Amino acid sequence: MILTFEKRSYKNQELRIKFPDNPEKFMDSELDLNDIIQEMHVIATMPDLYHLLVELNAVQSLLGLLSHENTDILFSKLVDLLQELTDIDTLHESEEGAEVLIDALLEGQVVALLVQNMERLDEQVKEEADGVYNTLAIIENMAEFRPGLCTEAAQQGLMQWLLKRIKAKMPFDANKLYCSEILAILLQNNDNTRELLGELDGIDVLLQQLSVFKRHNPATAEEQEMMENLFDSLCSCLMLAANRDRFLKGEGLQLMNLMLREKKMSRTSALKVLDHSMIGPEGSDNCHKFVDILGLRTIFPLFMKTPKKMKKAGVSEKEHEEHVCSIIASMLRNLKAQQRSRLLSKFTENDCEKVDRLMELHFKYLEAVQSADKRIEGEKHDMVRRGEIIDDAIEDEFYLRRLDAGLFVLQLVCCIMVEISNAGIPQLQQRVHQILNLRGGSVKVVRHIMRGESLRKSLCSTVL
Repeated sequence: MILTFEKRSYKNQELRIKFPDNPEKFMDSELDLNDIIQEMHVIATMPDLYHLLVELNAVQSLLGLLSHENTDILFSKLVDLLQELTDIDTLHESEEGAEVLIDALLEGQVVALLVQNMERLDEQVKEEADGVYNTLAIIENMAEFRPGLCTEAAQQGLMQWLLKRIKAKMPFDANKLYCSEILAILLQNNDNTRELLGELDGIDVLLQQLSVFKRHNPATAEEQEMMENLFDSLCSCLMLAANRDRFLKGEGLQLMNLMLREKKMSRTSALKVLDHSMIGPEGSDNCHKFVDILGLRTIFPLFMKTPKKMKKAGVSEKEHEEHVCSIIASMLRNLKAQQRSRLLSKFTENDCEKVDRLMELHFKYLEAVQSADKRIEGEKHDMVRRGEIIDDAIEDEFYLRRLDAGLFVLQLVCCIMVEISNAGIPQLQQRVHQILNLRGGSVKVVRHIMRGESLRKSLCSTVL
């Protein structure tokens, strides 16, 4: 079959060169080539034979056809074939065959070739729009099987093409949704692709696309999914310090602040983006700017009460409270001078009602963590009784369960408590200690939480 494919491919190439202006001379050879590519789909059912594709140089021949002038052959059959060959379920049937195939495709610069061909397609034509979709499926399949190729794929023009397609003034469709998914995959846990996106002005592209949802909700579930993908991409990018500055200069804070005020579907994700933009020392400039644009007026109502629309949108109370507390804790750590004073003064307003809310959250999550600890201790006791060893992996699992139960939010709350208590404002410290004493709490418990967990130690060094 491969030999037949090679012969027909060579014959078609020869006739096209010999009679470039006379399609009738090479049309039959093109139909023959079309038929053999269709027959080769059967190979996708036998991934253990993939090594023969490579050994007989068929992969390189297939890649060579990607630039074929006849897009009907290219996309009706060739891209379909590559998509089937790289189907993730098929790849997992034979790890050895899959590795050989992926290596050969990457060696042949498959992503660069696919991107070049997407560039020449007209998505107004349904067949060519389908070709773009199937091409993205090939890339997704390979990225899922081998996540390490994301950096290489992004650098071979894929990142640039995705950004260009996402910002293209075209009606929303399945291809735009798919582009947002691929972009989110490329940026996940990958500083190289995050840096590349920043250098390509991708932060501005993401902010421009998301600005549509400032005052309007997505029209369909698919469009909502795309919006979430773009928000996830933005959050991933903000893990890189250099992109925090680009986000700041691109007025990303102003956009997120407006989204929080407008109370549309985008509000939940905007809160998450703000959290990512402010966390750690690299978030200092964003923290200061947020105060300058009157962001405190936006964030504290969300701190005082979880909006009902958040719950309807499928966001848990814990998730909402975690982001809000993280934002406030980041600001307490990063703010200086006047901006810090403005933040602290918020806690003194209306007879320290925000301190009361803070202490309410403290006892809420303390109770949740203590309940989880009791269950875990019971499980540990049973394991010891059965003679099972509690190794590091099991301890890590237990720790993750404690975090999931609310330990992370509790740490954030304790950090805020410590910061405002040591801010030099007597009424704040008195209110914290007063409520702790009234409800049977203890400074020792707060100290234990902060000492026992290194996650927030640098923020709370004053209590240690």
